[in-house]
Amino acid sequence: MEALKQKIREEGKVLSETVLKVDTFLNHQIDPKLMVEIGKEFARRFKDEGITKVVTIESSGIAPAVMTALKLEVPVVFARKHQSLTLTENLYRAEVYSFTKKVSNDIAISGDFVTAEDRVLVIDDFLANGQAALGLMEIVEQAGASLGGVGIVIEKGFQKGGDAIREQGVRLESLAIIDAMSPGQLTFRE
Repeated sequence: MEALKQKIREEGKVLSETVLKVDTFLNHQIDPKLMVEIGKEFARRFKDEGITKVVTIESSGIAPAVMTALKLEVPVVFARKHQSLTLTENLYRAEVYSFTKKVSNDIAISGDFVTAEDRVLVIDDFLANGQAALGLMEIVEQAGASLGGVGIVIEKGFQKGGDAIREQGVRLESLAIIDAMSPGQLTFRE
């Protein structure tokens, strides 16, 4: 997706060979026009999959997931990272390690919102080592739902997450795949 790649080139900051900061449009401040385009693109790519729910993880995956679900005309369900007083029963859980934050989170989704009748599209902002996407896929499996695919806004193609998902035979669609990066330089897969 060329508009996304251009935004990454213009506003992204490569902090190291593994850390890309895109907080001006995706992870902190959100560019709503770009999110609409991202949603349209994911909806276009997955329109024939019979998706009934879009699932993501709080918080950076919510904006692209909502825009995708809006275009697919289905609900969004997001996995919570923190226990809530209102989210205590009938839960599907997975443990997810964040390499960026260096912390493990026990994520949870209510079984009231993802069921065996659902065909789920997992959406997330980044794919590096794959922990968030794999955790969401585990929750989809626990629910007995079918997985229609995984949509990623930015994939770090030089890390192992994409391979781990593709090796499972899962359809993975990434809007921008970065093959290499270092301060001042980004190389995108064409």
